[in-house]
Amino acid sequence: MSERSETVTRRRPVIKKEENGGGSSKSDDPELAEKESDSEDADSKETRLTLMEEVLLLGLKDKEGYTSFWNDCISSGLRGCILIELALRGKIELEKAGMRRRGLTSRKVLIKNDTPCGDVLLDEALKHIKDTEPPETVQSWIEYLSGETWNPLKLSYQLKNVRERLAKNLVEKGVLTTEKQNFLLFDMTTHPLVDNTTKTRLVKKLQEAVLSKWVNDPHRMDKRMLSIIFMAHSSDVLENAFAPLNDDDYELAMKRVRELMELDLDVESAKPNVNETMWAVISAFVK
Repeated sequence: MSERSETVTRRRPVIKKEENGGGSSKSDDPELAEKESDSEDADSKETRLTLMEEVLLLGLKDKEGYTSFWNDCISSGLRGCILIELALRGKIELEKAGMRRRGLTSRKVLIKNDTPCGDVLLDEALKHIKDTEPPETVQSWIEYLSGETWNPLKLSYQLKNVRERLAKNLVEKGVLTTEKQNFLLFDMTTHPLVDNTTKTRLVKKLQEAVLSKWVNDPHRMDKRMLSIIFMAHSSDVLENAFAPLNDDDYELAMKRVRELMELDLDVESAKPNVNETMWAVISAFVK
């Protein structure tokens, strides 16, 4: 069993040409706006995945259908993705910084729009945030949703079986399938990849974001792509997207990821037209 558990499957994606694999953030610049429009048109023809589903897909072994047994980062990372997904959908926001410009990690999460998202995990988290008084910080919500809290009154906020529920979502979207595998002492439900195109497209977009479409400015990057890079790194699955690269491209990609990780997040979050909650979640993981 240990030999099988330690097996790492690395598959070189079959790269197909697309009109636009990346995407830029909203901008008054006509060129950037046109690129974003093209990206949205392309995305409308693709299988739409949430941030959580994309990070899980990067972590799943294609043939085996499960994440590495040694990865203890992905659980909290997926909870962070849930908060960012709610923020990008305009459901939650941070309280105002105030005159003293309080840091990201000390500001509380507020409800901006409590209309259900239509996604069970997102709606469950949204309801917890809505029902909690007084409001809590992003760091607290990551701990509550992960079940990693010493407060017994908050244990009911834990989102359970998140990986399995996300995998089932991906099965419903035709990306994964469901199988039973025997591991000597127990049977385990696994979810092998069946739609290689969707994962290949995701891997290609990540590679392009830090290579051919690198803009050296996080505010000119698509917020969703920027979030995937940060959260995939925090979940210890980002290297899976870069493994197929040649040595030079791999080193360049990782160098640019390190540059992102070394940003002053309080400074970045204070710039115009940003999503402060997104930066607050990222700040909770990049310490």
